[in-house]
Amino acid sequence: MSNSEQKNIWVAAGDGDLARVQELVHQHGLSPNIPDPFTYTPMHAAASYGHLHVLDYLIAHGGDVNITDDDGDTPLYTVETVETAQYLVEHGAVVDRKNNDGISPVEHLAEDFPAVSQYLSSLLPANSQQPQLSILARPSHYEQETATDQMTDTLMASVQDIMQRAEAEGRDPDHELTQAVRQAVLRGVVAGFEMSTADNRDDKDDSASKRQKTDDV
Repeated sequence: MSNSEQKNIWVAAGDGDLARVQELVHQHGLSPNIPDPFTYTPMHAAASYGHLHVLDYLIAHGGDVNITDDDGDTPLYTVETVETAQYLVEHGAVVDRKNNDGISPVEHLAEDFPAVSQYLSSLLPANSQQPQLSILARPSHYEQETATDQMTDTLMASVQDIMQRAEAEGRDPDHELTQAVRQAVLRGVVAGFEMSTADNRDDKDDSASKRQKTDDV
C-alpha cells in the first residue's frame, strides 16, 4: 500500500493530495465536512494549508465554507495567506462572525497573520471594524523611519544583485526587478502590522497556531 493510500481524508486534504481526497469521497462516500475526533474537517485542513485546488473539489461536492468545529471556528480561522482568505470569502465565507469565545476571524489572525487580518477587516462595514485593530499603539516616528531605511537598503541591495546577475547572464532583468519590488512592498505591509501589534500582545502559550493534522483513521 502506498503512502497516499494510507492517508485519511484530513491528512490528504492538508497535504494537498487531491487524488486521495477524490478517492475517499467517491469510493468511500466520505463527506467534505466530516469531522475528525477533534471536529476538524477536510475543509479546515485544506484551508489551513492553502490548497485551493482541494477546496475547489470539496466545495463542488458539498463542502461548507462556514462549517464549524467545536470551538466555533470556520475554515477562515485557519488561513495563513490573503489568497486563501480571499478565495473563501468569494465562495461565501462569513467574515463578520465570532466563535464560541467571542473572537472574530479578524481578531484570531491579527497576531500571527496580520496581512490576512487586515484584508478581512477591510471587508467589514465601518461600524463593524474590530476594536483591537483600531486601538493599536502606533509605532514611533523613529521606529517607522528605521524600518523604512532598513527595507530600502534591503531592496537596493537586491536590485543591485539582480542587475549584476542579469548583465553577467545577458538577460532582461525587468521581471525579476518587478518581483523584488512586489516582495519588498509585501514585507513592508507585514512589518507595519507587526510593529503596530508588538506592544499590544497578550501573553500566550507556546502551542502551535495551526492544529496538527490527525493521523488516526
